Amino acid sequence: MQTSDVDRLADWLVRRGLKGTAETDLLQDFCEQCDAAGLPITRALVVIDTLHPVHEGTVFRWRNDNVEEQAATQYGRTTEGEAAASWQRSPFYHLVQTGGEELRRRLCCGGPDDFPSIQEVKEAGHTDYVALVYRFASDATIGEMDCVYSSWSTVHPGGFSDANMAALRRLVPALGLAMKSAALARIADTLVEVYLGRDAGRRVLQGRIQRGIADRIGAALWFSDLRSYTTITDSAPPGEIIPLLNDYAEAVITAIYEAGGDVLKLIGDGTLALFRADDPAEATRSALKAEEILRTRVHELNERRRAEERPTTSVYIGLHVGEVFYGNIGSNERLDFTVVGPAVNETSRIASMCRSVDRPMLVSADFADALPPEERARLVSVGRFALRGVGKAKELFTLDPELL
Repeated sequence: MQTSDVDRLADWLVRRGLKGTAETDLLQDFCEQCDAAGLPITRALVVIDTLHPVHEGTVFRWRNDNVEEQAATQYGRTTEGEAAASWQRSPFYHLVQTGGEELRRRLCCGGPDDFPSIQEVKEAGHTDYVALVYRFASDATIGEMDCVYSSWSTVHPGGFSDANMAALRRLVPALGLAMKSAALARIADTLVEVYLGRDAGRRVLQGRIQRGIADRIGAALWFSDLRSYTTITDSAPPGEIIPLLNDYAEAVITAIYEAGGDVLKLIGDGTLALFRADDPAEATRSALKAEEILRTRVHELNERRRAEERPTTSVYIGLHVGEVFYGNIGSNERLDFTVVGPAVNETSRIASMCRSVDRPMLVSADFADALPPEERARLVSVGRFALRGVGKAKELFTLDPELL
């Protein structure tokens, strides 16, 4: 590889990183351009950790030996079990432990195959293997993302030449920086979605972060909480409380998302969500669909938890429809992207009435009127009630028990 090729590729990597090119495309295009310029890469692997509630990071792979392999694979925690054992047998772990940056094994010249991954490429006929680790400064780490790991191997008879090695040492840090840039964008997407909700997260990333910016929207509103949660927390072992909340929150949130809704806030055991559509009938239909999905999920969850002799509960749901303000509320130092307005308060009050009438779900008359006729026919009135903080008594409806 000529010096001019290295310069050209370094400039290309910077520009692709600035454009936000996806990691898989970056690695594929980089390896193909290196190969065309005389740097014979047969397999490449780049690993970068992330900040995610489930995944620890992602492995990106490329190979040109006509063997199909997944270009990107997310991996879980490497702190226990077989995942930890595999990590501790890797060249990367060795470099981390020793503080090294580069490990090379010239397999064509009798170099040791002292790691399982190196034994694998040697058996595949590879002649040279290089592992590289480029660390971030301590104040530049995010979660587990504190460095970029990569490995490079070739089947070229002579392995990597001195010029090839010099090119890798020059170019891989630039590739790592471009991939870190893409990974950070992905982390931002994940964090705002996980902590703010899908729609609110998108709006924040689009720049709607100024205090006081809010849209007046019409939506079907959902508020739910757990039955007898206070009693459970008083009687259950402390170690059971968080797993219980997680189990039922998973059921509630996945049901809302599956039906097209968006979760705005988790308030202890409560969940505030909304369903939007150009046609109110579609929004209210989606909310009822979420309730139907949730009912099935909670039934299955309770069967599993009873078999495990763990506490169980059920979910109360209040549904309403109306106009709300949707946007940023708070101070310059701490903002919340949420919904406010009388309709939100009414939805919460409707949910709280479920206990009084012993029904798992109640909907307002406004919600019932917005439903398509065939869905409206499934509801029955439970009476008129004075809701706390609401000026007029409201008629509430529930699903006809005979149709469940």
